[in-house]
Amino acid sequence: MEPLAPHEKIFVDSDIVDDENHGEIACHECHGGNPDDPNWKTAHKGVVKDPTYPDATAACGDCHDEINENYQKNLHVSLRPYKLIIDERASSNTVVRNKVGCAMNNHCSQCHSSCGQCHISRPNSVEGGFLDGHLFQKKPPMQEVCTACHGSRIQKEYLGEHEGLLPSIHREKYMKCDKCHTGKEMHGNGKDYASRYMVENGPKCVDCHKDIYKREAKNVITHRIHKDKASCYVCHSQPYNNCSSCHVGKDKKGLAFYKTKGSWFDFKIGLNPLKSEKRPEKFVTLRHVPADKRTFGFYVKDAFSNFDALPTWKMATPHNIRLKTTQNASCNACHGNESLFLLEKDVEENEKGANKNVIVPVNLIPKKQKWQPK
Repeated sequence: MEPLAPHEKIFVDSDIVDDENHGEIACHECHGGNPDDPNWKTAHKGVVKDPTYPDATAACGDCHDEINENYQKNLHVSLRPYKLIIDERASSNTVVRNKVGCAMNNHCSQCHSSCGQCHISRPNSVEGGFLDGHLFQKKPPMQEVCTACHGSRIQKEYLGEHEGLLPSIHREKYMKCDKCHTGKEMHGNGKDYASRYMVENGPKCVDCHKDIYKREAKNVITHRIHKDKASCYVCHSQPYNNCSSCHVGKDKKGLAFYKTKGSWFDFKIGLNPLKSEKRPEKFVTLRHVPADKRTFGFYVKDAFSNFDALPTWKMATPHNIRLKTTQNASCNACHGNESLFLLEKDVEENEKGANKNVIVPVNLIPKKQKWQPK
């Protein structure tokens, strides 16, 4: 994303005074400072750039009651899943955990969002700047907010920017993020979740595709046979990006950095690591994440002594859906096709313990359908 010019980042459009909801709120009521001080240097003392983070109740809560109840448990704000995952892999040693916490603060807590970073400005991760002269956006613009953060995977997959792969069929229908990911999901419901996949009001394919199991539906037999056995993504995703071995540290100037070993495109079906009533499928798509035993090695040795507690091949919901894909061209395009499944030989030796519950034993791969033409 092209950065904004300096003046574009800070220019406040005078039209904000005509905003029926926010126009009567003075700047200092949210940002602090002293509007009666004629000296601009001292007048700006105590000014807060983003008054909606880490606590939005003072800036937004008076009018938006749900903020007071839900904000702190909103996953975009709390980043709770990241913290829980790192905590589960980390050593139980208190000294080591404290150093891991320091590393997290330097590298993992920078990707939070806030009310302001969705509805007023671009996220900090892309250098911020007003979306439209500080005018409030009820629906955040997709390519300046949503994919500004969710870019390397979701944006390019959804828009079809990877060579040889097509955009999502939903993109071709001009659907934006908020078609599936509504404000109710984004704002949270006041409950703590260990994973975005557990969010109760998160999107489901059947929210729109309500009739796929009905008798008159096209391919109803196929959908009924695979119901609760394979996720929709198993049949309808294209290959997607996978990352390997993230390492973090600080350079000679003390600036935090990270680097990954590499990335590749793949499509792998594995056993469901998050099986639940909401996600009962046996087979799901898996994506390799850049977790590494030495990710925090710059800060402390053996930070992830419990590394095998979680898989490095994690459940994936790629945003590159197509009606027709290579694996659903026929039954035997998938059944008996070992190359589509995450087998033991596909996993690096030092990660086999972590992935033992998602690797597909050869005897569990669905057998070829003999009546199908070769």
